[in-house]
Amino acid sequence: MNENDSERLAGLLVNGGAKPTSAIEDSDIIIINTCAVRQKSEEKLFSLLGRIARMKSKKPLIVGVAGCVSQLYRSQLLEKNPVVDFVLGPDNFWQVQDILEQSTGEKIVATSWSRTWHATAPDRLHRQSTITAFVTIMEGCNNFCSYCVVPYTRGREKFRPAESIFAEIKDLAQKGFKEIQLLGQNVCAYRDPETKMDFSELLRRASGVHGIQWIRFLTSHPKDFNRDLAVAMKESSTVCHQLHLPVQSGSSAILKKMNRGYTREDYLDTIDMIRSHLPDASFSTDIIVGYPDETEEDFLETLSILEQVRFTNIFSFRYSPRPFTAAAKIQDAVPFEIKRRRLIEVQALQKQIQIDSHRKFIGHKILVLTLGKNSKDPKKFTGRNEAFQVVNFTANQDVIGQFVQIEITSCGPYSLRGHAV
Repeated sequence: MNENDSERLAGLLVNGGAKPTSAIEDSDIIIINTCAVRQKSEEKLFSLLGRIARMKSKKPLIVGVAGCVSQLYRSQLLEKNPVVDFVLGPDNFWQVQDILEQSTGEKIVATSWSRTWHATAPDRLHRQSTITAFVTIMEGCNNFCSYCVVPYTRGREKFRPAESIFAEIKDLAQKGFKEIQLLGQNVCAYRDPETKMDFSELLRRASGVHGIQWIRFLTSHPKDFNRDLAVAMKESSTVCHQLHLPVQSGSSAILKKMNRGYTREDYLDTIDMIRSHLPDASFSTDIIVGYPDETEEDFLETLSILEQVRFTNIFSFRYSPRPFTAAAKIQDAVPFEIKRRRLIEVQALQKQIQIDSHRKFIGHKILVLTLGKNSKDPKKFTGRNEAFQVVNFTANQDVIGQFVQIEITSCGPYSLRGHAV
């Protein structure tokens, strides 16, 4: 979602006459698009601002901070970081060109909220790929999970008109894109503001757009993922049977404290329901370890849910308190070393699960969308299969942007390897 936001910002700049640079040192304008989900991402921002301050002491620069950290701290960013000229909240990206054209020299804060959907024309996005494209369908979140800062940075849920979504998908198909990813903080909550079409029906209609061969979506909230959505995935020939379904913890006690709205048993029932309609479904997830008051028993339940579901991939993190959230008011009683040890255990177990899963592909042929050359070995190509697993392979001709059958010959924990057939 942040990548898509950056494509929007870059597109607005390019359409205003700016040109991208290949290195930050060559820039006249630097806008840092930020994420506030974890403390570590904030720390990276302030480290980068220190580097930019040294650059700005040697040449004129316009420096902006955009995105969720801007929304959280607003004028504080300007007060504590003199190098910053303006801050821009997630709902204010459309103002970037006007801000740059102002020549008053005054510091600018643009972090207002709006219930209006600020549309960006498809041709105004500076897309990083010509093969796979992001399509935002909604913004914000109404769930208020106790650890999550998103409702305070992205605001309440608002939905993009469906006809605008379909127009963008058709435009992408005409331009030769092979895959789209529908984006939102909770896509399952989608409702067309004009017709009240839900996400299941949106998927069905999107899959009817000729030319797009794979459709993915994220993120889905487990409490909102219903049977009709699973059926829509089954009925839609282009929707990938792959889901990112964040569980966060395997412990019902911790899930209740997180205000997730489901139990461990509910989550596993949802997985079983999806697999009853989509036996080949693959899942990725998010895991937080060291949430306040997480006991060793709670943590072992997280390990066991990894064993039970057998995710193809996970995104795992140590808990860190975020401003304004309910969890930030609770004493963070789990020592850092315990959080660190639990994270290592989660990642070690998941690594073994992925190795075991990948080995089952050896000797089989799978369909892969080729995304480009392998960054470590330009003689090889890289792509992803329907399960969103990385596949590195050899081919006798240029196959970038094409679907190819790959025979898997070997694997590692994070990728499959093979050759085109």
